[in-house]
Amino acid sequence: MLSRTADHLFWMARYTERAENTARMLDVNMQTQLLPQSAEAAEQGWRAVLGISELQPAFDEKYGLLTRKDVIDFMVRDPENPSSIAACLTHARENARAVRGTLTTEVWETQNTTWLEMNHLLRDGILERDPGEFFEWVKHRSHLSRGVTIGTMLKDEAFYFIRLGTFLERADNTARLIDVKFHSADRELLTATDMDFYHWAAVLRSVSAFETYRKAYRDVITPERVAELLILRGDMPRSLMACLAEVVNNLEQVRNDVSRETERFAGRLHADLRFNSIEDIMRHGLHDFLTDFLEQIYDLGNRVSRDFLLPLAA
Repeated sequence: MLSRTADHLFWMARYTERAENTARMLDVNMQTQLLPQSAEAAEQGWRAVLGISELQPAFDEKYGLLTRKDVIDFMVRDPENPSSIAACLTHARENARAVRGTLTTEVWETQNTTWLEMNHLLRDGILERDPGEFFEWVKHRSHLSRGVTIGTMLKDEAFYFIRLGTFLERADNTARLIDVKFHSADRELLTATDMDFYHWAAVLRSVSAFETYRKAYRDVITPERVAELLILRGDMPRSLMACLAEVVNNLEQVRNDVSRETERFAGRLHADLRFNSIEDIMRHGLHDFLTDFLEQIYDLGNRVSRDFLLPLAA
């Protein structure tokens, strides 16, 4: 496959997944804002959302004072934010259009319809009326995009590059969410209280894992088990373990003459998760573990670009 084609497919999937994860982060923060808390704690929650995507400096430069409305507007539709939901879905559609002949009609029409409906919804004032409804719509369209891809595309290199982009992006975003939600919490939050239940339940719902947690543990929600579920459980679709397993499998399907080291790098990262335990991770420091993981995921993305895609801009 031409590297240009692989590049468009890979980034179409990454931008779609990024839009969904941004919607999930905004949605869970809106839910946690409903809990009794100080104004300072509420502001820290919104700053954490910006911090997940490394957008705090850009936001402060444009807006100065922080308000919920401005954070949502910045993260959803601000034309100066290249990581906004609107920008991500636009980039996904542009990448899909560039390789329209490689996609099935259903995949292209899903991407195009998502972009058209998004513009209509934002013009219609959905953010002012009910931002939660918009975030659910974004998640639904992302689910639809993945389902149509799996259900209609030939399992060839095009399919595997789409899947590779999806799971690299998901691993990055899940790690950022875990890090921010744990690292920004006070130490008192790591003890079981009634208030903590709603906090950690909201975190689980942000990755569609609340029911999964109940099935897996059948017990009260504790921070350590939330971390274990989202990091080490291979049967949890959005966990780091599950994402890395998919990355390794899809790299194997598209391997070429120069990708051996990249496959080996991904395999080591997956093995580190397979043979780790949540006790060891928490003992040595969850924040340090996730910081290292994010650095390695970034390195892995660069290796994939070097071996398969268009050269990265200098």
